[in-house]
Amino acid sequence: MSIEELPPRESMEFDVVIVGAGPSGLTAAIRLKQLNAELSVVVVEKGSEVGAHILSGAVIDPVALDELIPDWRDDADCPIKTKVKEDQFFFMTKTGGLPLPNFMMPPLMNNHHCYITSLGMVSRWLGARAEALGVEIYPGFAAAETLYDENGAVRGIATGDMGIGRDGKPKDSFTRGMELLGKYTLFAEGARGSLTKQLIAKFALDKDCEPPKFGIGLKEIWQIDPARHQKGLVQHSFGWPLDNATGGGSFLYHYDDNLVAVGFVLHLNYENPYIYPFEEFQRFKTHPKIRDTFAGAKRLAYGSRAITEGGYQSVPRLTFPGGALIGCAAGFVNVPRIKGVHNAMASALQAAGHITAALAAGRANDELVEYENGWRSSSIGKDLYPVRNAKPLWSKFGTVVGNALGGLDMWCNTLGFSLFGTQSHAKPDRKTLKPAKDYQPIAYPKPDGKLTFDRLSSLFLSNVNHEEDQPVHLKVADMALQKSSEHDVFAGPSNRYCPAGVYEWVEESTGPRFQINAQNCVHCKTCDVKDPNGNITWVPPEGGGGPNYEAM
Repeated sequence: MSIEELPPRESMEFDVVIVGAGPSGLTAAIRLKQLNAELSVVVVEKGSEVGAHILSGAVIDPVALDELIPDWRDDADCPIKTKVKEDQFFFMTKTGGLPLPNFMMPPLMNNHHCYITSLGMVSRWLGARAEALGVEIYPGFAAAETLYDENGAVRGIATGDMGIGRDGKPKDSFTRGMELLGKYTLFAEGARGSLTKQLIAKFALDKDCEPPKFGIGLKEIWQIDPARHQKGLVQHSFGWPLDNATGGGSFLYHYDDNLVAVGFVLHLNYENPYIYPFEEFQRFKTHPKIRDTFAGAKRLAYGSRAITEGGYQSVPRLTFPGGALIGCAAGFVNVPRIKGVHNAMASALQAAGHITAALAAGRANDELVEYENGWRSSSIGKDLYPVRNAKPLWSKFGTVVGNALGGLDMWCNTLGFSLFGTQSHAKPDRKTLKPAKDYQPIAYPKPDGKLTFDRLSSLFLSNVNHEEDQPVHLKVADMALQKSSEHDVFAGPSNRYCPAGVYEWVEESTGPRFQINAQNCVHCKTCDVKDPNGNITWVPPEGGGGPNYEAM
C-alpha cells in the first residue's frame, strides 16, 4: 500500500477540540465543562502521557488558578506546595555577584505571593481534574494536520498516521490517523507549535504585530544536601557567563523535599555563532555563588524548551474562523517576571468563556472576535503592557544599560507613563547571527561528571524515545543551502544551539555531510527558530515520541 492508497480516516465529532494538554489546554477544557457540563470536549496530546513534554521553571503566580479552582490549596493531590519565602536577584561577574535590593525592583517583580513547583506535575493534576469532569484526553497522539471546511474555516485536526517507515512507506504496523472534528478548535501547542505556525501564516495573524522572539531554556533538577536546602528560596541572575551583548539569565529554585531546579535561559537573538547554550548552562553552575549548592548532590533530570519572549507587541491575532490560539502558542510570557503560566491559563479561561457563549447562541466554526478584542484590556494585557520594552531595550543596548533602562521603564509604567513608547524587536531571531569569520571559537571547559556534564549523558535523563523507523521529523528544505550558508558562513551553529545533539556536520572524503540524529530530539524547536535561513522546519514525529519528563 502506498501513501496515495491510504484508506480514509475515521472521524469523531465534539463541541470543542483542544490541541495540547498543557496548563492552557487543560484549563480551557476544565472551564468549558464547568460552564456547561453537557459540552463534549477532547484534548489531544503528542506526549506519551499528560505532562511528559512539559518543562518550565516554575514559579507560578496563582491568580488564574484561583479563578479556575478556588479550593486548590485544600486538594491533597495538588502538587503546588512550596510558597516563595525569599526572593533574590543578582548581577553576576566571573567571581562574584552584585545583589540587587528588592526595593529597587518594580512591584510587579515581587514573587512572595507565588509558588515553586513542577509544571509537569501540575499538568498531570489538571488532567485528572479534567477527566473527572468528563473531558476526553488522548495522550500519545500528535495533531499533525489542521482540517478546514469548504469555506476555509477550521473544523478540527487530524492525528498523525502511525507505522510509517523511514522510507515513507506504510509498515505492517500502520494505523491511520483520526479526524477530531469540532465546532471550535483551540490550539494550545506551546512555543513555536507546528500547527500554530501554519495557522499564523495561512490567516496572516502576524501582519500587524512585531516578529516573534524566543529564548532557549535549559533546566536540571537536583536533590541536594538537606543542610544546603532553603525551601522557598527563589534566586534569579543575569550577567556572567554571558557577555554584555548576549541576553539571558538563570534561575535557582529550592522547593519540596530537598529539590532544587536550576536553569539557564539564553535569548535566541544572539549574534555569535559559536555560542553553545548547553555549555553556557554548565559553566554557569561553576560560579562561586552557585556551585556550593550542589556539593554532594545528585542530578535527577535534564531538559530543554524554547520560550516565547516577544511579549505584548509580538502577540499575533488570536482568532480565525473556527478556532483560536491560547497559552504560549500566543506568546503570553512576561519576560522580566520569567512567568507565563498565569497568562496562559487566563487566556484559556477567556477563550472558554467566549466559546461557551457562542455555542449557547447556536454559533459554530466562526471567528471568536470577542476573545481577540478583549485580551488587551484583561489581566493578560495589564500584565504584559508595562513590561513591553524590557526585552527590546535589552537587545538594543546590551545587558547592563538595557536592563537599567528596562527597569526604569517598568517603574514609569507603574506610575502610568513611559519614556520609550513601544519599542520594536527589529527582526526575527534567525536573522541575528553574524558570520563566523567575525568571531573566534569558544573553548568551553571539559565536564567533571559531578557538577558539569556532557550533552549526551544529560539527554539520558530526559528519557527521550522515538520509534527509529519513521520519517525524520526535522525537515531541511534545501540541503545545498544548509552547506553553503549554515556550514560555510556560520560554522554550523545547529551543532551547538541544539540542546540534544540532533545535528552534526560529519567530515567525509566528499566533504561535510549534515547528519540529523532525530531520535535525540527533545522537541525544544530551537532549530525552527534559529536556523539562519529558516531552512529547518520541526514537525511532530509519531505520537508518544520525544522526552518523557517526570517532574519538569
